Amino acid sequence: MAASLPGRRDLPASKYDLNTYLGRVRQSAEIADPRTLFVSKAGLEHAKSLVSSYKQGSVQSMTPELWRAKKIVDSTLHPDTGQPVFLPFRMSCFVISNLIVTAGMLTPGLKTTGILLWQITNQSLNVAINSANANKSTPISTTSMVKSYFLAVSASCSVALGLNALVPRLRSVSPAAKTILTRLVPFAAVASAGALNVFLMRGEEIRRGIDVFPSPDPSQRDRLEQGREIVESLGKSKKAATIAVAETALSRVLNATPIMVLPPLLLVRLQRTEWLKQRPRMVLPVNLGLILTTSIFALPLALGAFPQRQTVQARKLEKEIMEKVGPDGMVEFNRGT
Repeated sequence: MAASLPGRRDLPASKYDLNTYLGRVRQSAEIADPRTLFVSKAGLEHAKSLVSSYKQGSVQSMTPELWRAKKIVDSTLHPDTGQPVFLPFRMSCFVISNLIVTAGMLTPGLKTTGILLWQITNQSLNVAINSANANKSTPISTTSMVKSYFLAVSASCSVALGLNALVPRLRSVSPAAKTILTRLVPFAAVASAGALNVFLMRGEEIRRGIDVFPSPDPSQRDRLEQGREIVESLGKSKKAATIAVAETALSRVLNATPIMVLPPLLLVRLQRTEWLKQRPRMVLPVNLGLILTTSIFALPLALGAFPQRQTVQARKLEKEIMEKVGPDGMVEFNRGT
């Protein structure tokens, strides 16, 4: 993100109001815009140069070109390290990276081998995305990453296989309802394991804490944007880390809900139509289309649920943090994605 580039002057956080849900959704739609994936290395360097010029005072005001440069930087660079996030694991590639995996998990009539294969593939992708986008002020050890991965895989496979075995045995449920419940089993597995995955992968943040910073008032923000003041970390907070990780986990569940619920329910209905009955080969492309369409709209809605840089009252964090800014003071931190 732009905050990771050199310069004393901060860019405006967004051209949208991030204090509102709609503003965060519009900002998230920009960060998740897959067109930024096609920006060349030279294009990225040019964008970084433009952003750095503003931060160093060479450019005095935001222009359409500078807003576009900020969009490229925000969707490509990690906010803590300033290094490009590996392309398949960027939020702008989330829809594309998850399309085939989601379609695989939602394939009707999967057997045990297929269920295990797609759940393992999905959790592998989740671990990679969580690791690439986690708050880097508290690095994740390889041991913790491997342990978290196997626990998440075990959880998702257990839920998927367990529910697949349970649903057919429900005597008080109609065959049509059983079909719908069976199609929703992948959602239950993905939602539960996805939330667990975030907590496991980022557990080190909760144990050690993440950096928190004083939240600037309007006058301080102006001085920051003009490069006349620098904000130093107040220290590491375990409570802030818990908030950051919990919100990220909930965001993953919110993101999975429409993607894993709407397409299978719509597909069940479409498979009852004569058109699809006569064209069974169209089931896969129709399924992919439903997943892609839902994903494009669902990702910004989920990412916008919580601010990227979360602001909380200091009294909600550790005593040492509160003493530095006062009980009524506000602090902020990078939530991660």
